[in-house]
Amino acid sequence: MKNVCYLFPGQGAQYVGMGKDLYENCPVSKDVFDEAEKILQDLNIKKLCFEGPIEELTKTANSQITILVTSIAALHALNSQVSSIRIVACAGLSLGELTALVAGKSISFQDAVRLVKRRGELMEAASEKNPGTMASIIGLSFEDLREVCNETRAEIANLNCPGQIVISGNKESVKAGTELAAKRGAKKTIALNVSGPFHSSLMKDAANLFKLELDKVKFSTPEVNVVSNVTADYEKTPEEIKGNLVKQLYSSVRWEESIKKIASQGIDTFFEIGPGKVLKGLLRRIDSSLKVYNIEKMEDINQIS
Repeated sequence: MKNVCYLFPGQGAQYVGMGKDLYENCPVSKDVFDEAEKILQDLNIKKLCFEGPIEELTKTANSQITILVTSIAALHALNSQVSSIRIVACAGLSLGELTALVAGKSISFQDAVRLVKRRGELMEAASEKNPGTMASIIGLSFEDLREVCNETRAEIANLNCPGQIVISGNKESVKAGTELAAKRGAKKTIALNVSGPFHSSLMKDAANLFKLELDKVKFSTPEVNVVSNVTADYEKTPEEIKGNLVKQLYSSVRWEESIKKIASQGIDTFFEIGPGKVLKGLLRRIDSSLKVYNIEKMEDINQIS
């Protein structure tokens, strides 16, 4: 198979039952779940993933770690079954960037499990301290939406794909932002079912504390190119990676630019590895010529191999 980019989902991709097929049918995937539970002895990851309830699974402190573990379980299953893939780049949406760094061999799975668990806890605590929300704005240009945010104090959180931008902030500013965006010509505004104002300045407390956690962990220069959400460019040094992971918590996720950066290198085949199909939908809108395969169950892998 030709050169491939691996993509990893972020928070919001979780669903009850994710990873169960992999756990029951692939020994290397089972090992991933079992190892994560040994590291985090106070969290029953398998029960959360396979049985829920969805209210517990969706909590930020739980969803981030369970998505990471499910995504790595899918990655190991893929690697154990398919040897013809040449992986040349990795990227992940928000939380997924840490999964991408595991895939790119910049950080160990064991360290990533501890880091992501702590990341989720810090972001949940910051959301409780500074309550807020997010909304998706469809059909308004970046320039027009930036003006809306300047007037309402909402902040641009995700540049997902052409015509789809997410704003974040406290509930009042996001409400004002969605109303003004509608008046300025947005085709649609969608309130997102999230527990906090992610990728906004209200996450800076969490970012400062997360930096202390990152400083305890050894990162290496990735063996495979990994794209940063903050810069939409390939990360090179451990120091740069850590700095971007801190900034990522309160900065815009430049997903559309990240995919265009990868595609500009001549890469047109992507594997979305982990739960859900959110990224496949975004890639179709960014560049309909790109080929995207979902890898979340053994049948997906069997179709490739």
